[in-house]
Amino acid sequence: MSLARRVLLGSDPNGSPRRRRLLVPPLLFLVSLAAYALGLFAHAGGVVFLAVDAATLGVLAAAVLAYRRAGIALAWATVYGALLGSNADHYLLGLPGRHLGERVAALVEVDGLVFVGVEALALGTVAWIAGAVARRAVDELRDWRRDASAE
Repeated sequence: MSLARRVLLGSDPNGSPRRRRLLVPPLLFLVSLAAYALGLFAHAGGVVFLAVDAATLGVLAAAVLAYRRAGIALAWATVYGALLGSNADHYLLGLPGRHLGERVAALVEVDGLVFVGVEALALGTVAWIAGAVARRAVDELRDWRRDASAE
């Protein structure tokens, strides 16, 4: 497997866990949407460029996935799912007085989806690097301890 493919898709050759990992982005979308709808997460008010609670949820999940050898593409999708859940709350539940069609149209506008995508690329990359570095550090520590105990 090439390095680019391992970075993009992950290094776990077993297909079964990879399929379960694909459930994380839609699950985080639903968790983020529900958390905002129930008041567990809150928008900062005013013009919000980054939903901090959703971003934190997505970054933590992406870092854990990277630690478990998932690829950077899944990290991006994970953060995107969490941020899109925040947008769904705002557009679908937070705009009373507008027809459902208008609210859905506002949610799926290309400029908004691209903006969230740029945020997800930046945050997902940072989260993936943090998780991959943590994994590498843990592996090195285990190797060092195993070598030290063998002597």
